[in-house]
Amino acid sequence: MNTTKTAVHFTDNYLLNPTNPISVNLIGGGGTGSKVLTALMEINESLIALGHAGLQVRLWDDDVITSANLGRQRFAESEIGLYKSVALINRCNRWAGTNWKAKTVKFEKDKFGRLPEDARAIITITCVDNVQARFGVAEILKEISYRRYYQDVPKYWLDFGNSQDTGQVILSTIGEIKQPNSEKYQTVASLPFVTDEFGELLKQSEQEDNTPSCSLAEALEHQDLFINSSLTQMGCSLLWNLFRRGMTEYKGFFHNLKDFRTHPIKVA
Repeated sequence: MNTTKTAVHFTDNYLLNPTNPISVNLIGGGGTGSKVLTALMEINESLIALGHAGLQVRLWDDDVITSANLGRQRFAESEIGLYKSVALINRCNRWAGTNWKAKTVKFEKDKFGRLPEDARAIITITCVDNVQARFGVAEILKEISYRRYYQDVPKYWLDFGNSQDTGQVILSTIGEIKQPNSEKYQTVASLPFVTDEFGELLKQSEQEDNTPSCSLAEALEHQDLFINSSLTQMGCSLLWNLFRRGMTEYKGFFHNLKDFRTHPIKVA
């Protein structure tokens, strides 16, 4: 008889029964981030329909829209020259009646080592295109987690990363999440940071050429047209399951669009 229990992570209780909308810092509004924002809008509408308080999102991006962004990212020609974060958030707020916020600065410490204003959120989602930015976010999240707060206590970090036609999404906990007693499951309270568990892999995968592309055709040489959107749908499904099922057996996946394969990563 096999007595091995399935390892699961139970969602932090506050996410399931919040008194206020769940604060989300979405970092990056490019190929993946612009699509993740749309998915967050869908999650928000669905949660509210189920009697939940929904989400309160801040989108961080200091980049301005160029013609190279059209096609692969959710931007129109009439938006060229605007901040990505402002264009996307304005569109969301008009569309869904939300009061989400745009931050037109990088999510990073200032030259005096001070944390960015509004750095604290219950869920942080990174859609950044370089490894250094991820390590910077990890450092900020670790620093925030050592401080005691009464509201917006950071709980989860969901990181999206991709190269030309492969990518991964990894869920981490910020500190330990109290788990219920369970006879049926082996509960996992802590999920390591992507930068701790896959740090070396991230550094190796960083492509030498990270220069901005001047045209859509050039951008498509670096990244396949649908890698961002396929990662987005699956990664946001993981987030949705945390809310909907209140638990997950998986903390992410590796995804290969070239040969249509996805490899799930279990929490244990």
